[in-house]
Amino acid sequence: MAYKPLKVSEVNQYIKRLFSGDMILSNLKVEGEISNYKHHYSGHIYFTLKDHKAKINCVMFRSYSQNLMQNIKDGDKVVVSGYISLYEKEGSYQLYATSIEKSGIGELYDAFEKLKLKLESEGLFDPKYKKQLPFFPRKIGVVTSAVGAAVKDIITIAKRRYPGVNILIYPALVQGIYAVDSICEGLRYLDNRDDVDLIIVGRGGGSLEELFCFNDEKLARLIHSMKKPVVSAVGHETDFTIADFVADLRAPTPSAAAEMVTPETDELLEKLDEKLSRLVRSINYKINDNISNIDLLFNRLMYYSPLNKIKDMKSKQDNLYRRLLLSMDNRMKSNRTRIENIYRALSYLNPVSSVERGYGIVMDLDGNIITSVDSVGVEKELNIIIKDGIIKVKVVNIKKGEFVNEN
Repeated sequence: MAYKPLKVSEVNQYIKRLFSGDMILSNLKVEGEISNYKHHYSGHIYFTLKDHKAKINCVMFRSYSQNLMQNIKDGDKVVVSGYISLYEKEGSYQLYATSIEKSGIGELYDAFEKLKLKLESEGLFDPKYKKQLPFFPRKIGVVTSAVGAAVKDIITIAKRRYPGVNILIYPALVQGIYAVDSICEGLRYLDNRDDVDLIIVGRGGGSLEELFCFNDEKLARLIHSMKKPVVSAVGHETDFTIADFVADLRAPTPSAAAEMVTPETDELLEKLDEKLSRLVRSINYKINDNISNIDLLFNRLMYYSPLNKIKDMKSKQDNLYRRLLLSMDNRMKSNRTRIENIYRALSYLNPVSSVERGYGIVMDLDGNIITSVDSVGVEKELNIIIKDGIIKVKVVNIKKGEFVNEN
């Protein structure tokens, strides 16, 4: 009998229902050691719970994590309460934690802290023992696994930043019971080579136990005693090992180590171009400044030259002559205007002008101008001068008043 094929989502849904219906998996407590602990900005917590044989991925959602009273970190031994379910999208199961309780510090983490305190008290971490890294390393020795992303990243980044550098890889085991001896052997080999300027030791990220070979006391003391500068580049940025503390420089990742030990060629060229430009600008400024000083001295010399004094005096004379002509012209115009005004005033007061406009001048026979009726009498003879002759009249009547009109 042939069965209809199921879709992937249907298979995952079926498995999830099996998990949910199981009495043990739906409500259980699991004891183990915390590893890869990450508190996401969303409030969710992701971590791995492990023992010496296996591990399981875990998640605690924000609704539960906000009630977490204890400070949890990698290496803690804990008891996690929750349930097992399937994340359908990825087809992977995990422990969904509802509470976490500490049950003690993990053995590996405890060993790490004890060795750290011991070596620190002996002064192996003291900054005064840190060696200076060369700015232009000719050859960089690298102790790491021959396979994996770490060695590829170191080579790629170092060559991109500083194409002239040579890289010598010493392939070593970076986890397991033989890792410490393998790493120590590689460090001694590179430290005894005259052509190696500095050494990078490290590996990519991993769990606490996978990185624990870099927490070995023998390895730490060897790094401290080496002649060449050593850069520790173990795991991710949040991972710290004893090798990080005792090395001359700690890099957060292998990629970062390659950046920290090599100069950026393009950046150096830009800086050289910038310095050259600044030098050229400085020289040009100095030249222009000297030219300005020469021009200033020349101008001062010309200023005190007798020829310039003569030119200035001639120029002043010309200006005075022009001002004299202008003053004379203005004075003549002013006098002409005054004469014209006086002439107009005299013309207005001239009796002849009034006669020209139709008026007459009344005079007695002696030539006296009559200005009032009081100065004449009836039967008196008078002369009236008008524009084109003289009229002789006799007064027949006198009336006082202004402009008397008699019909």
